[in-house]
Amino acid sequence: MTKTPKSIALGGAIRQARQAHGETLRDFAGRMGVDPAMMSRWETGARSPQPENVARMLTALGVTGERYKGLMTLAYGTGQDQWVATSLPEQQQQMFAFVSCEQQATRLVEFSPLLIPGLLQTTDYTRAIMSAPGVPPAEIEDRVRLRADRKEVILRPHPAHLTAIIGEGALYQGIGGAAVTEGQLRYLLAIGRRANVELRIVPHGTGWHPGLEGPFHLIEGVNLITSVFVETRRSTLWLHKEADVRAYKQAVELILRHALSPGDSMRFVAHQVRRMETRRDLPDHVAQGHP
Repeated sequence: MTKTPKSIALGGAIRQARQAHGETLRDFAGRMGVDPAMMSRWETGARSPQPENVARMLTALGVTGERYKGLMTLAYGTGQDQWVATSLPEQQQQMFAFVSCEQQATRLVEFSPLLIPGLLQTTDYTRAIMSAPGVPPAEIEDRVRLRADRKEVILRPHPAHLTAIIGEGALYQGIGGAAVTEGQLRYLLAIGRRANVELRIVPHGTGWHPGLEGPFHLIEGVNLITSVFVETRRSTLWLHKEADVRAYKQAVELILRHALSPGDSMRFVAHQVRRMETRRDLPDHVAQGHP
């Protein structure tokens, strides 16, 4: 069976509950009368247990209340090809599935019109984002570390291929200040030289394209259903219906028609770095008015 975002999220929740209960996979499988290999497939999302089996496992692990209800809703919906999350618990489940799918991917496409994609962010850039109002100070470093850990998928010995399609505006946001921005752009140039990272800049003024509708992630992998992940301010959305995925793949093709080539994209970023160097070397009163 091909893994889906919901099957991965459900399996991960069962594994977390088992570990919190202090049981090994083999011991818990024996208690449930299930073959350990099947229990392993359930926990990795390779197979989806029937809802009645999920209910038995959750009860045996002492899961109750809203947590129980939420996971049972997930269990009944593993066959659905759309998953909208509006509550915090659902969004946390989706984020677990997103990180898991990302780490199992062989090909990733990320379109990000206004921010540097997460997999390409420096820790300083990420920290500047996470330090925005509304993020509890105690969570900032954990979030920075989580995002940094996600980079493994493009840095490991057999990495996924990443096509990072970035709007020109993302280069000019000034997140974290001039020094952080310059460091971020230099990092883009460094990581963009990797054979598995394709950097594509979409310049201003190229006319309408589907990317103007907002950012998205396209994730593909062996034994992993091809899916699309979309984030908004108040909700997140997974899509893996064939027609939906096809529409986003077509959107990628259309956006890339407006993008610079990989070589020109690298030169574009390098030019912006040189502009920042020039501004940095000018006297403050001149640099502030420098275009």
